[in-house]
Amino acid sequence: MDAGSGCGRIATLFAMHAKRPHAPTHTTQDAASVKGMGLTPADRREQQAYEDALDFLLDRVNIERSRGRTVDTDVFKLERTHAIMSALGDPHKSFRSVHVAGSKGKGSVCEMTAASLQACGFTTGLYTSPHLVDIRERVRINQQMIDHATFVDLVDRLREIVPAIRREHGEPTFFELMTALAFLHFAEQAVDIVVVEVGLGGRLDCTNVITPEVSAITAIQLEHTDILGDTLEKIASEKAGIIKPNVPCVTIPQQSEGILRVFREKADASSSPLLVLGKDIDFSSRFEASPELGHHTRICVATGATNFEHFPVPLKGEHQALNAGLALAILAKLRERGFAIKEKDAAAGLAKTPTAGRLEVLGAAPKIVLDGAHNPESIQALMRAIGSHVRYDSMVVIFGCASDKNIAGMLARIGAGADKVIFTKASGTKRGVEPRELLRKFNEVCGKMAQAAPNLREALALAKTAVAREDVICITGSFYLAGEARAYFMERQRQLAEGAAVREPKPPSPASLGGAPTRTRRA
Repeated sequence: MDAGSGCGRIATLFAMHAKRPHAPTHTTQDAASVKGMGLTPADRREQQAYEDALDFLLDRVNIERSRGRTVDTDVFKLERTHAIMSALGDPHKSFRSVHVAGSKGKGSVCEMTAASLQACGFTTGLYTSPHLVDIRERVRINQQMIDHATFVDLVDRLREIVPAIRREHGEPTFFELMTALAFLHFAEQAVDIVVVEVGLGGRLDCTNVITPEVSAITAIQLEHTDILGDTLEKIASEKAGIIKPNVPCVTIPQQSEGILRVFREKADASSSPLLVLGKDIDFSSRFEASPELGHHTRICVATGATNFEHFPVPLKGEHQALNAGLALAILAKLRERGFAIKEKDAAAGLAKTPTAGRLEVLGAAPKIVLDGAHNPESIQALMRAIGSHVRYDSMVVIFGCASDKNIAGMLARIGAGADKVIFTKASGTKRGVEPRELLRKFNEVCGKMAQAAPNLREALALAKTAVAREDVICITGSFYLAGEARAYFMERQRQLAEGAAVREPKPPSPASLGGAPTRTRRA
């Protein structure tokens, strides 16, 4: 149970609704469940207050879920974020921070950095996006989600300032208000440091009102080209917008010199040290993984002042060695700026990095792998990592993605790694590509078996008809799809633990499929 929660029945009830917007706000099943839980009037009022708080936030413009059509540039206004912060007393100025941008890996770097700082004894805030199951995952202190009562209280305080903000600066977005809520929470809890993940881009992202101790930029890839630009250099320029005057920035080797040139130009203009892992910071790594090692990766990393031999990192995949190196480089810069960081404690923290939605293995027969990979490079790394960590005979991939992604690139990588693919769509998002359209595109480039299912539950049912106990089902393509799957398996696990009847999903009708389900085997 999360810190500050009430009794178990309230926590269970809240959890039922925290999944939104993966599921509708109210359903007949929800109402029946509530009726059977024997809630007091006070309990009902608390639950309704939380529902109202969610509605207040989720009914707003949400770029995370609504892209794929023309985006109003009015949405991206740092002036509005500054006005919101000012109305709240500028909470972002009361805590020290780390700011992380990038196209891929930034979530992993944030999780690693926060886990290490917590292990070093610092009360550590962490602000990330998107969430997998519960919106409160975005706002954590020492890995504990913000509690329901505090969440409601902070939303009520946001309600008070929104009318004036609307009159002067336009309607605040979901992400602007979530960021304000998070920063206000961290300020009032007097955390030692906050690790902040950029939401989109960097330059105009509303998290960019902070002045961090260290900035970091992970790998740059083509993404969100309708907003950030259609070249790597344009995207790099937006990411480099988080570089602040006289604040050191650490990054990794990039796929083109043009990206690093953009970073250097911004750093020079800001009088900020730019340090590239492996060039300005000594870096070497060795990656060790196999099914026999279990769920951990063993990495040997040296970053100048640090040297870790064979320490375990729960995040799987060879690419996590580079992410771990960047997290350690951030810690080294923080140590230079007065933070008491010991290598032994930092390594212990890295070993406790949360893995939710990052090559997360659930179940055993067949194995279920969840991952939020959403670009070609991440999909390729995922396919490679599954081969390194998971022993299996055949792999079925359940895939769904947003319309603004590099779909052709992802389909090519999936086709190279999967034995069969089932296309589906996450619920609650307008950005998802229709499964039949994904199937059509896949059939144009790959001859492997593929089918379409209208939703995740039917895709899972279809996948289970095509695998045996020794096989693996991988669910990927977006954090929304991985999050919906995680919510489904968590609820199923709860039902089994309580001895409740579990209704297994049924396969879709043959009319909705792209072909008959047939098993394939690995050579």
